[in-house]
Amino acid sequence: VMREELKEVIFSLPQRRDLRALIITGAGGTFCAGGDISVMGAGTLSPEEGRDRMRHDYLSWIETLLRLEIPVIAAVEGAAFGAGFSLALTADIVLAAPNSRFCLSFMRLGLIPDCAAFYTLPRIVGAQRAKELAFSARELNAEQAQQLGIVLEVAPQGRVLERAQQMATCFANAAPAALAMTKRALNVSLNSSLDTMMDIEASGQAVARTTAWHTDAVQRFLNKQPSAFQWPASLDK
Repeated sequence: VMREELKEVIFSLPQRRDLRALIITGAGGTFCAGGDISVMGAGTLSPEEGRDRMRHDYLSWIETLLRLEIPVIAAVEGAAFGAGFSLALTADIVLAAPNSRFCLSFMRLGLIPDCAAFYTLPRIVGAQRAKELAFSARELNAEQAQQLGIVLEVAPQGRVLERAQQMATCFANAAPAALAMTKRALNVSLNSSLDTMMDIEASGQAVARTTAWHTDAVQRFLNKQPSAFQWPASLDK
């Protein structure tokens, strides 16, 4: 039920022009413990049916999430295991509480990583480290995940969602077009040539220079007024 509801919500997001950021978090002190193991292993689906189910029930909305043109923030407390870890990896920014635990646990069940982890994880930690995490299915605490670049910040216990909301509020005051084009460019940069990226940059900057947000920002600068976009240094500032 939760998977279907999550899919329905995510499919509705690209049409929401009023959104400036998205926060994904869990309830009850756990981000996401992954799939329900009690219904696994029954072997009721053929390989073809299983492939279609993965593409329809999971990868369709994971792809939509990855392609969103707004910043996505994961606020992680407790376990982010299996597909829960993969879900966190779809975010542009991952924040974690000190009690967070990350594990690509699929190998323990004789499965392969899913929910786009083959795409996201190597781009964050590199190919060799991604292989080690997938092969070993070992757990990472919040500090270890931060050292690998998976987590951007470790927030104080009980305040990770507050920190995510603080960041999301800042994005509400950022230039929507510039944010969208920056995210799209960075998402394709590792798969693109220098010529392609320079073309994207030239075209994108030409569009950004025509926006009302840019015009207002220039006037603010000339009038010695603070920028509308201010990034939060920390929760206490």
